[in-house]
Amino acid sequence: MTNPLRLSSSRIAIVDDESANVLLLERLLIQLGYNNIESFTNPEEALTRILDPNVDLVLLDIQMPRFSGFDILEKIRENSLDNEFRPVMVLTADATPATKRKALALGADDFLTKPFEAYEVALRVKNLLRTRQLYKELTLENDLLEQRVLERTKDLEAVQIEIVDRLGLATEYRDDDTKAHTVRVGELASNLARTLDLPEKFVHLIRLAAPLHDIGKIGISDLILLKEGKLTDDEYNTMKKHCEIGASILSGSNSEILQLAQEIAISHHERWDGRGYPNNLSGEDIPLAGRIVSVVDVFDALTHERTYKKAWSVEDAIAEIRKNAGTQFDPTIVTALLTLFPFIDQRIAA
Repeated sequence: MTNPLRLSSSRIAIVDDESANVLLLERLLIQLGYNNIESFTNPEEALTRILDPNVDLVLLDIQMPRFSGFDILEKIRENSLDNEFRPVMVLTADATPATKRKALALGADDFLTKPFEAYEVALRVKNLLRTRQLYKELTLENDLLEQRVLERTKDLEAVQIEIVDRLGLATEYRDDDTKAHTVRVGELASNLARTLDLPEKFVHLIRLAAPLHDIGKIGISDLILLKEGKLTDDEYNTMKKHCEIGASILSGSNSEILQLAQEIAISHHERWDGRGYPNNLSGEDIPLAGRIVSVVDVFDALTHERTYKKAWSVEDAIAEIRKNAGTQFDPTIVTALLTLFPFIDQRIAA
């Protein structure tokens, strides 16, 4: 329910070039308990004040020299926002239908002709101010709800990111002694996406999703996953199934992060020339995120020690990836990777 005390402090502006009319309205409003009244007999001087969005009600005459009430209504309309309600009540001696129609068409919320009955002015002022107050309260409540939704969304995003991070760690604990491979893949994939001038939202999502590229290894036996030395053909075919296992684990989610992670899991071992797995996709038929992670995953694997190999130098890893541009890797993405290591690339080129 609207608080009457709030209504009494409502800001009311009176604009009428006749001092007697202004005085009459002032006395009436004061008798009704309103205590925050500003009056103007010069409409041009009133304009700055009545355009203030904190003014709750304007009582406006129409017939004024140089700057009419119609002019003021047009200015108020031009300066009003779509989602606000600032009532204007016209009080005029011009009772013609044309004047009334024009005033209402320009945004007036009520129309009274002079001379007016005091009780009618009182009733209409109160109704307009109550509507104004209820509208302000509704707007405030909507703002609070939007803030709560935003805070809740941020909380859910934080939980979602934490879950994704933990899923990435679960993968690392299977076959990465450093426990940092997934983090590095996410960061470098994000840097590559930004270098490729991809939308910032995609840059953010791939940083979170790329670490889950090998989550399907959870379903691969340790006898294969941790084997020292070369895998047999059967073992290699089993290892390749981690792409489909990962996509299955990540499927069916409404999360944009997990949807992109699923796309990466199923496609990051496809090759540009179509000789990859599991679906033998080629060229741009391979999802962009998968093509990016394909380059990043190999680069990180080459430059870090594993149980079956020593770490390569960054220079040697760059040379190897560059050699396979257009066969294993998307040439555009390889070029983007090279821009991240310009001095090494120049030495290789020389």
